[in-house]
Amino acid sequence: MGKRRSSPDVRERFGTAVKFRREELELTPENLADKVGIRRTYLSDVERGKRNLSLVNNEKLPAAPSASMSKLLEAVEAATDGNVVGW
Repeated sequence: MGKRRSSPDVRERFGTAVKFRREELELTPENLADKVGIRRTYLSDVERGKRNLSLVNNEKLPAAPSASMSKLLEAVEAATDGNVVGW
């Protein structure tokens, strides 16, 4: 029998926040990945909560869509409650 999780882990919440913002800005995964300097497949894994971004790439991510790291983290925290907010 597997473990039951009550809520998504931080990687899934982070990925949800990134994807929500990317879609809000009408960027394709390819566009955002190019702006950050990572592969599209890597970004896809991040958005699905399967991979972690390094601190260096985390810092680049908000710069690509013109937002701050703190706004991104606020979106991740809000996703804990099941709400997704833009950053």
